[in-house]
Amino acid sequence: MIGWLIIACEIGFWVFVIAGLFSRYILKNKQLSNVLLICTPIVDIVLLIVTFIDLKNGAVASTIHGIAAIYIGVSIAFGHQMIAWADKQFSYYFAGGEKPVGGKKYGAEHAKLERVGWFRHFLAWVMGSLTLIGIIILIDNTDQTEALIGTLKLWSLILVVDFVISFSYTIFPRKAPNEV
Repeated sequence: MIGWLIIACEIGFWVFVIAGLFSRYILKNKQLSNVLLICTPIVDIVLLIVTFIDLKNGAVASTIHGIAAIYIGVSIAFGHQMIAWADKQFSYYFAGGEKPVGGKKYGAEHAKLERVGWFRHFLAWVMGSLTLIGIIILIDNTDQTEALIGTLKLWSLILVVDFVISFSYTIFPRKAPNEV
């Protein structure tokens, strides 16, 4: 059930984002747009509450429960950035806004983008880890929450690998296509 809820929450997140941007750029109703965009964090709260209730009612934690915490951390760390990206796209395609430009794929600017991306990943890890640890403490049953500890260990390893890759561009920056 939790797996389906995570999928529903991800869909719900984007439904609120698209509805909010549709309201802003197509319907020209900024107030409705703001209300819809503010609803995006409610999706995370619903997921957190249902995950906790599921575990509190005796469900043995699985990787899916861990993914719910990861989803919450990623949503907190990257949610605003994803909404800003979608806002630029909507503005360009539906309101005559400036064409969105991507980040540089080489040099010092690319290295900086990689480092910033890692710091966002770190924030997501902190928030997701706090969620996982909080659930583990509140459930207070090691046998029941063993998978959450495994999820935390795996995510920590992924964070370290991401650090090595992201910061490697600072030491070994990509060269521009015309410099090769």
